[in-house]
Amino acid sequence: MKINVLSYLEASVERVPNRVCWADAASALTYREAWTAVCEMGAALSVRLSTVNAPVCVLLRHDVTDLLAFFSIVYSGNFYVPIDPALPAVRLRSMLETLKPAAVMTAGASIDAELTQDIPVISQQELHTEAPAAAPWKQRKDTDLLYVIFTSGSTGAPKGIVISHRAILDFTAWMTDFCGYTEHEVFGNQSPFYFDTSCKDLYQTLKLGATCVILEKKFFALPLFLLQALDQHGVTAVNWATSAFHLAASSGALERCVPHALRKIVVGGEALQARYVNMWKRAIPEADLYNMYGPTETTVDCAALHLTR
Repeated sequence: MKINVLSYLEASVERVPNRVCWADAASALTYREAWTAVCEMGAALSVRLSTVNAPVCVLLRHDVTDLLAFFSIVYSGNFYVPIDPALPAVRLRSMLETLKPAAVMTAGASIDAELTQDIPVISQQELHTEAPAAAPWKQRKDTDLLYVIFTSGSTGAPKGIVISHRAILDFTAWMTDFCGYTEHEVFGNQSPFYFDTSCKDLYQTLKLGATCVILEKKFFALPLFLLQALDQHGVTAVNWATSAFHLAASSGALERCVPHALRKIVVGGEALQARYVNMWKRAIPEADLYNMYGPTETTVDCAALHLTR
């Protein structure tokens, strides 16, 4: 039984070392390259921090560097917290005061130095070691934390939701079976990494030895470009907010560009409208559509329906 999400990555490296694991607009990493970087950075981070089960924040860029940061933190025996550096300073301060993180990691993004004056800020470029230590992640339990994601909650104040390795391992295993994913999937990631929807893309990819293409931020508001990118990269599966699914249909973009490889569409978070379902089904009749919902506290989703009509 797997007890740590890095077991997914480790196993996929053995099976498909030369397959692309993560790709963005500027770079792509095979499973072997991703694993080598995670081990090297994680070992260096472990030496740098000398902590376990501590929060480490990641200033997001929405590219491959974010994922290297997440999993090097897990490798070090700690848990990651995705942070949007564009948030208002008052919200960032509240999050950092709540967390009291062991460090903040960055690959170029920055926030006001006043907010991190008592917190070590570590550049990913600094994390190198020629003699990796024994893997700290193998000493952790499945009930240890994997990540914390902040939501506004009903009060408007930042609220950190804690998710363990076991929760994600169980959710990922269930979703693989429910959606019928295979190792040949190409996931088109649109959701920012501070939204829990993105966990579907990240962990299905690692479990299956599949590929995840991180789509550019500009596509979030440009549905035609988004659909063209899906077609260009041969994306077979997406996990979207319902609003993005609706927008692609209501904007007319779906009539101008059909992503021909797309076969599995998962949407959730808001009420799904039948008229847009029908527009997608007309455009891609072979695609399976799944509607899911759940509060972040339940580990992404707790209810699901395969729409067959």
